[in-house]
Amino acid sequence: MAPASYKRTAHRWRLLLLMLFAVFCAFGSFWLVQVMQGEENGPGFNAGNEPDYIVDNFSWVRMSEAGKPRYVISGERLTHRPVDNTALVDKPVVQSLTDEHPPMTMTANSALVSQNQNQIDLTGNVDIRRPAAPGADPMRIRTEVLTILPDDEIAKTDKPIHMTLGAASVDAVGMVANNATQQIALGGRGKVTYPPRQSRASH
Repeated sequence: MAPASYKRTAHRWRLLLLMLFAVFCAFGSFWLVQVMQGEENGPGFNAGNEPDYIVDNFSWVRMSEAGKPRYVISGERLTHRPVDNTALVDKPVVQSLTDEHPPMTMTANSALVSQNQNQIDLTGNVDIRRPAAPGADPMRIRTEVLTILPDDEIAKTDKPIHMTLGAASVDAVGMVANNATQQIALGGRGKVTYPPRQSRASH
């Protein structure tokens, strides 16, 4: 009976070793998964929100459905983040290129371009300029924050604005400018200043 008992004991040890090996492999796999997740969710968890490319002194042209340039965005630096498909632009210059209306140029300290929402948010020393054209006086608008919806040709803000139109000037809080219709709606608490009329010279 001793040899049979020995065989049973040896068999049990082999089963125990196999079970321990299986448990070790299971824990090893679990540890590997945790390490991989730790790399994704640990110190570099937000790595996907890190810039995937940076471009200095760039110029980007947005085309219309008809294949014509609609507007141009340029700036000193563009930093793109892939998670939300946004780009931070330093010293942006936005120029409209429609043939139907005089071109407008908008500058600011910085801009956030959201390609998913087709929206540009200008921040800091926002300056909008439109040159004189037949039937239209030169225009300049200054504010601190401006949201541009390029496809709709709309620029809007709820911050104070100062606008000069020809020789007249306007101060208001809030504005919606529609470049397609050439209409500007101003918010409340506004003030309009007209230049004094020139007196006729006596004969």
